[in-house]
Amino acid sequence: MKNIFTKEVTNEVIARINNLTSESQPKWGKMSVAQMLAHCAVTYEMVYTDKHPKPNAFTKFILKLFVKKIVVSEKTYAKNGRTAPQFLISDERVFATEKQRLINFINQTQELGESYFDGKESHSFGKLTSQEWNNSFYKHLDHHLTQFGV
Repeated sequence: MKNIFTKEVTNEVIARINNLTSESQPKWGKMSVAQMLAHCAVTYEMVYTDKHPKPNAFTKFILKLFVKKIVVSEKTYAKNGRTAPQFLISDERVFATEKQRLINFINQTQELGESYFDGKESHSFGKLTSQEWNNSFYKHLDHHLTQFGV
């Protein structure tokens, strides 16, 4: 899996994002391109903001048991997979705003680097290695950018 913490991969992902337009259509799924960008930003909101409440102990246990491996492994996501409620974006979003917000989060993550994330507590899964963080960040972005043909 590519390493999102490197400037080269970060630049590659941002170039893919910059190839999107407000008119880009998905190859599968129901989200608009602006909704997809907002959806991808949720992962970063959980790291950098308090916007999303943390799950209680029982829910966190269930997430670690059944969802963590799917999210942090190198195995790619299936098309049209189930999405956690906090990742559902149902309202309309402004393409340019969501695009810039996501790019800012990606740059912030790259600048903080692997060492910042190694052993950092995840919103839902407990402490993750930098490789697990990388897999969750890169795999999610790659999945949705591929969804929109970039």
